[in-house]
Amino acid sequence: MNTEQARFNMVEQQIRTWDVLDQDVLDLLYVVRREDFVPPAWKALAFSDLEIPLGENAGTVDALKSKDGGNDSERMWPPKMEARIVQSLALKKSDRVLEVGTGCGYLTALLAHRSQQVFSVEINARLKAAAEDSIKSFAAVDNVTLEVGDAAQGWSKHGPYDVIVLTASTPVLPQAFLEQLKPGGRLFAIVGDAPVMEARLVTCVATGSYTSVDLFETCFPPLRNALQPKRFSF
Repeated sequence: MNTEQARFNMVEQQIRTWDVLDQDVLDLLYVVRREDFVPPAWKALAFSDLEIPLGENAGTVDALKSKDGGNDSERMWPPKMEARIVQSLALKKSDRVLEVGTGCGYLTALLAHRSQQVFSVEINARLKAAAEDSIKSFAAVDNVTLEVGDAAQGWSKHGPYDVIVLTASTPVLPQAFLEQLKPGGRLFAIVGDAPVMEARLVTCVATGSYTSVDLFETCFPPLRNALQPKRFSF
């Protein structure tokens, strides 16, 4: 496989056509090598328009077909989604970012290149360790703090934040995340229940005041221990 040709095709045929037109974002996809973050078994599919499983069984064909990615639900966003979200967040070099769910660390690296500091929290210690190794291979990325923990319903430790990104879905967006945003801060989350969820961008326009816009419909596995809505029962 011609890796650079595959990367070019990914950018031009998948990402640019999905309304990602910020040239700085497109250029970044050539700097951070996506293939260095995917599980070894899937390097040949690193530039494909699909969700790559990150679970312990991620090296099997069944994991690629399975909705839960093997024995857990961790999955890598498709390339066009990663780029679209980085563009939508309008990151600045002064931004302090919270990422909930490190996964493979690829989005972490993209965020770090465009912000001041990224605090990324991963509940799965195995994934955190693997992501740490991948991120260390990029000498330019020295503004990332990786931690093991459960941030599904907020992570105030380093807050408040200019940007918050939830990398898996949540049936209900916890109020804690909104309260941890600075005025002018932006939050991305996939909100709702299967089969249809909304990719939502929330902006804190002033303390306690927020606006939101739904960017597109999608469906993605939930964060472990995500906040659940109150269910009616007889």
